Order: sequence, then structure tokens, then C-alpha cells
Amino acid sequence: MNGLRVIPAWRHGQERLYVCLPDGGNVAWYDRETARVNLLREDRESEVLTALGPFLTGPVTVGPPPVPTSAELARLTLHPDDDLAPNRPGEQLLVALEREPGPPHRLRPDPRRRALAAEQAAGAALDRLDGAGWRTLHSVPLPGGDRIHHLLIGPGGLFAVHTLPARRQRVHVTGPLVGLGRREPRPLLRRVRAAADRAGHALTAEVHAVLVLVDPAHVTVREPPRSVRVLTDGELPGLARLGGTLKPADVEALHAMARDRGTWTSV
Repeated sequence: MNGLRVIPAWRHGQERLYVCLPDGGNVAWYDRETARVNLLREDRESEVLTALGPFLTGPVTVGPPPVPTSAELARLTLHPDDDLAPNRPGEQLLVALEREPGPPHRLRPDPRRRALAAEQAAGAALDRLDGAGWRTLHSVPLPGGDRIHHLLIGPGGLFAVHTLPARRQRVHVTGPLVGLGRREPRPLLRRVRAAADRAGHALTAEVHAVLVLVDPAHVTVREPPRSVRVLTDGELPGLARLGGTLKPADVEALHAMARDRGTWTSV
């Protein structure tokens, strides 16, 4: 087998098994999702299949790597400073807390940390939809200092997701107003809807607005809001059941467009 090694790695949320020479050079990789072995050295096909033998669970397609799509080419040519895909959930809050962590001792917890924890919880739930054909971008900056907490793109369409830390409090929704605990209700849903509209303008596609309540004690919807879906963080996995709107190629093309910072400079 001439020392071929199989090395697992993750790329764009999907597992790949790379077949490498002793010096580290790649000769092939196996994509589990597509059940395809992509050969870089056709003369070593038999050796590659032998090395991958313990990892193959069924029939596979063997051949040279497919020609990159226009979306893949756009991603490859995107400057790292303009690529939003590496953004972490709550990216802007993380940067702000690193720059100004605040006093070590304070009577009340820093509200930024509560907001960050909520975005991280919702972001982790959305990232887990990747295996079902969905793509998520976090902390998408908008002109004027606003941002989209999470942009979800998948078979069921596009969703601008805004997270709200409820911290085991009761939440009351009446039209555009959202009341948290004993606080005065605020027209939060107008802001959520406005962000989705801006995203739709940037991407020239319909973007649905979603408000995610993280860890609420109870949710009461007295008057269903117009054009905004209200969910708890525990209900986010249910979005994976939506489909019939976008094909996989459309999802990748919109994701490639959305991850480019330049897409959002004029909305």
C-alpha cells in the first residue's frame, strides 16, 4: 500500500477522509455525504480504495474532483477580511467584551454577557442543522452599527434570526410588542422585521424574520405577530423539517453571496 494514510478532517461542516502519502501530500479524499472518492492520482486508485476500505459503508463513486461551481469559485477568491463565514455566534459582543471587559465586581451581571450566552446557544443549535443542508452565518454587520444575529439559509428558505435572552422569565407577545418579565413591552418585532427586510434587499430574495427566545419560563402570545415567527431555542431544530423552497445549488449560491461583507454595505 506504499504507506498511504487516511486522515479525517472537517471542511465546511462536513467530514472528509483524506488519503495521504508519507510526506503528507494528498492523493485522494472521500466525501461521506456524497459517497464519492475524489482521485488526484488516478494511477493509485486501487491503493486508495484499499486504504479507505475500513471506512467505506456502501457503494461509492470514484473519479477526479468535480469542477468547482461558481459559488465555490467565489468563495475561493474572497479576501479573508471580507469573509463573514468564520464569524462566531455573538462575534461583535465577544470583540466588545475583549476590548472593554468592564469592572471585575459589579452588583448586576453585565447584560452583554447574557446576550452573548443567548446568541451562542441559538448559534450552536443552528449550526447543528448543517448536516440537513442548511448554512448559517453569525453576526452579519449592517450599515449604521446594527447586525443580523444569525442568517440561516437552507431548503426551507432564508431566515434572519434575532435572539433574546429570556433567562427563565415570562415573555408576553402582543402584536409588535414583546414584554420580558415585569419590564415595559418594547416594539422589538419591528426591529426584527426591519433586519429581515434589509437582508432581503441585499440578497434579492425573500427573507423570513424569526425571534428566538432563549430559556424562557413561559411564553404567551396574545396577538400573533405579523410576518415574524416567534420560537424558543428548543424549537430551532424544527426548522430542519422545512423544505421545498431552495435547491442545494441555490443554498450554496446564496451562502456564497451572503458571506461576502461587500454584499451588506448598501442596505
